[in-house]
Amino acid sequence: MQKDSYDKIISFLQGASWAIVLFGALIIFKISIAFGFILALFFTTLFIVISMFLILILDAFSVNKQKLHEAKKQTELLEKIYYKQSSEKI
Repeated sequence: MQKDSYDKIISFLQGASWAIVLFGALIIFKISIAFGFILALFFTTLFIVISMFLILILDAFSVNKQKLHEAKKQTELLEKIYYKQSSEKI
C-alpha cells in the first residue's frame, strides 16, 4: 500500500520520538543522579510519562487520518447507493 507524505512524516516522527524517549531517559538519569538515586528515578519517570503523552498525540494524528479516510470511503459508497436508488424510482 502506497503511503502519502503525511503518513511518512508521522511514521518518522513516531520513530524519532521513541529514540528521544530512550536516549533522553538515559541522559536525564545520568544528569540527575548527582542529586540522589530517588530524585533521578523520579525525574526519569516524569520525563518518560511526558514523552509517552507526546507519542500518544502523534498516534492520535495517525488514527484520525485513518478515520477520515474510512469516512470518505463510506460516504462514497452511500452516495453510490443513494444514486442507484434514485435512478430506480424514476
